Parts: sequence; structure tokens; C-alpha cells
Amino acid sequence: MIPALRRQKLVDHCFDSDNSTGEFSEANKITGMIDLDTSKSTRSGKHGERSPQENGIQKHRTALPAPMFTRSDFSVWSILKKCIGLELSKITMPIAFNEPLSFLQRITEYMEHVYLIHRASNQSQPLERMQSVAAFAVSAVASQWERTGKPFNPLLGETYELIREDLGFRFISEQVSHHPPISAFYSEGLNQDFMFHGSIYPKLKFWGKSVEAEPRGTITLELLKHNEAYTWTNPTCCVHNVILGQLWIEQYGIVEILNHRTGDKCILHFKPCGLFGKELHRVEGYIQDKNRKKLFIMYGKWTECLWGIDPVSYESFKKQEKRGDHARKAKSDDAPEKVNSDVPGNMADDVPVAQETVQVIPGSKLLWRINSRPPNSAQMYNFTSFTVSLNELESGMEKTLPPTDCRLRPDIRGMENGNMDLASQEKERLEEKQREARKERAKEEAEWRTRWFSPGNNPYTGAPDWLYAGHYFERNFSDCPDIY
Repeated sequence: MIPALRRQKLVDHCFDSDNSTGEFSEANKITGMIDLDTSKSTRSGKHGERSPQENGIQKHRTALPAPMFTRSDFSVWSILKKCIGLELSKITMPIAFNEPLSFLQRITEYMEHVYLIHRASNQSQPLERMQSVAAFAVSAVASQWERTGKPFNPLLGETYELIREDLGFRFISEQVSHHPPISAFYSEGLNQDFMFHGSIYPKLKFWGKSVEAEPRGTITLELLKHNEAYTWTNPTCCVHNVILGQLWIEQYGIVEILNHRTGDKCILHFKPCGLFGKELHRVEGYIQDKNRKKLFIMYGKWTECLWGIDPVSYESFKKQEKRGDHARKAKSDDAPEKVNSDVPGNMADDVPVAQETVQVIPGSKLLWRINSRPPNSAQMYNFTSFTVSLNELESGMEKTLPPTDCRLRPDIRGMENGNMDLASQEKERLEEKQREARKERAKEEAEWRTRWFSPGNNPYTGAPDWLYAGHYFERNFSDCPDIY
């Protein structure tokens, strides 16, 4: 439960001092969603020009300045063969591994389906709110589907902000630690309906054929209208065939979402691929009350959708299914064919064939469905329409952004523009500059000072966390460090 005094102080501190508009577009008041289908929108204006506005809402770019380069001729074995079983955050990786985004921008992709938070805030029953929060937690990892490029490691002190009036939120993040790498973020609803915050320490390990990313750190969502706080951690992400063969991604692990006011808990099982790929991308789970009574069943795929149904109907369907009263999908009892790899021996894991779609149980309700990706997504690192806009630098933005914002990183900008040589040179220069700055601080025995977040404990779990200190949107950036 959020203490009333703390809640009021947070609301006053985060909204009143930062001149929020507190307004949504009329379309979002009605639907809580925005259509991100780029086939219905035109390209943004010339490079560097502000995108035109439609019905008072700013339009965002629908394509990157240059298509992605091919990685087919790049051999990584010489780099990674000495890293088996090691933590990768301290290892300098070649730019061929990357996609033109910082990890801070990757975190911002949690907000693509923010309408689910708005929906939860507007729902009167705690069970309904938990359903929407669970759908948001699943949607937060959906953009990673087929995203085999690694985001750039943020530099110490790097920041990223995003304000989307059409989606009703603003977001700020900061790289608060370099070793270990910790990224802190904070977002709030422009209608003062939620606060969403956390700190992420992604621990990466190389296991010979795959790279595993374990997301350490607590994620917290506060629904201010209902005086509720929810906490959870994300599932583990694994990229297979990083040496040879076709890259593919899976998410696995148990995600537990706790409502700290009611004691309700949602337990989501992101299933590992399994034998023959039968469980690829699948998510199953349930909501239980504080007495562990099951209230709701959920199922789907994190790459597609999430459905829900009451436990009685679910159990009835399963019993009838066992008796053969429901027709099974074609080939559901047969092992799917494997995609043959051209790689000899056991150097690559066969790419599992995803099962057709989610079988919808009669009486289920749809909780969330993924946005369709733009038709040219494969040439843009498999970015979603939301992701394509994250590194957009509009005319005049430099005057309002702090000098630490990701959009101003020359290596990421070079890669986005297709200049790989420049991007590689700038990446090396920035990493060397960061090392020299660290040596200088060591000589002077000076501690690094974060700007927008401070270390503390999560107010609901008690775990170590980084908490938003406020004042970012007052835009006093005079003391920001020179990191680029």
C-alpha cells in the first residue's frame, strides 16, 4: 500500500513542479490506444525537419535513415571463444553485434503498450487491474521478438528522455553505474494516473552457442488513483546461434507480479522452447488472491497475444479436451519439422518452428495483442514502429535536451545513418574517453555523482533500488558532464 503522505508528496513533486499539461488527446480518452500501423501514415519530412502534425498530434518517422548492414560475413568466434561462461558486460564487443539504440532506449520500449496501464487505472475492480498489469508485463518484452542486435552499452551519466503526449506519458532514464552496469528509469502519466520506475542490471553470459541476458532489478508500477503498487522482474532472454546458424530468441522464467495493497499475485510462466519447439514463445499463468485461491487463468504468446478466462471454464475445457470433445489443431499431436541448418556438426541449435497460433478457449477475453510491425521492419533491425521513432532527432531538439541524451551519441547516430566505419571509430573513442575519465576520478579520489536518481531501497520490496530524485523536466542541465 502506498502511504498517503508519501503518495501526495510524490504527486506534488513529480507533476506540479515540472509543468505537466495533464491532457490526453480525445482519441486516447475514448480508446486508450493509438494506431501504430505505418502503412496508414506518410513518411516524415526531410531529414532534420520536424514531423508534420495531424489533428494536433505530432507524427513520427516511419523508417530509419539507412537500412541495416549484413552480418553474414562477420565471424565472431575469435572474440567469443574465450568468453564461455563469463559475464559479458566488461568485454568490448565489435559494432557488428549492435543495433542503433542505447540500452536506455531499449528500456523505453516497455512503454509501447502504455495504454494497458491507462486501462488498468480506469478499471474499478482489482482483479481487472491485475489482468491489465499482467498484460503490460508481457507486452513489455514483446518488442524483443527477432531483435538479435545488441543495444549499445550506455556510458556512465548517459540519459534518455521521451515525451509522448499522444500516448499520455513522459519518461527519463540514466546510466547510474558502469561496473556493474545499472540503468535507472522513471515514467509518469501526463494525466497523473501512474508512476512506473525501476533499475535494471542486465547480466549477460555466453554459453558457447547462445547469449543469455538475466534482467536483475525490480520493476514497480504505481496506480495512483487506486493507491496500489505492483512489483515484478522480467523473464530471462536468450539469443541462440550467436556464432553460426540462424539467430533466434526465446524468453523463459517465472514472473511474479504482486499487488502490495490487496496481496493478489499473478504468476506467469514464460516457457522455454522445449523439445521440438512445442512451447516456443508460450506464456501461461494465473492470478491468485492472498489466500492462494485461483481467480483467473491466462495464456498466450509473448510474441502475439494474451488471453484470459475464469478457472471453472478453463478446467471444464481441459477435461473435455482430454475426452476428445474439442478438435485439436492440425498437426498438434505431431512433432513439427525442424528448420535444417547449413552449419555442420553441433555448432548451431536448430531453429524451432513456432506453432500456428494460440488456441483460444471458448469464453476467453483478449487482454492484449501485439502491434503489427512496419513492412520494412526486417531492413530496420526488426524494429517496431514505436522503436523506429526513439532515436529521432528533430530540428531544435538539441536546445532542449541535456548534452548526455542518447540521441546525441555520435556512434549510435553514425550506425543509424549507415556509416559503420565512423560508428566504430566513435564507439572506440567514447569508450577510451570513459576510461580516461574514470582514471582521473581515481587520481583525485572523486566519487561519480548521479544527476537524476539516487540509491535507496524500493519502498515496497525493501530491495536495493535507484529512485528518481525529481527536477529533470525543469531542464536545468548546466552541470551535466561532457561524456560525448
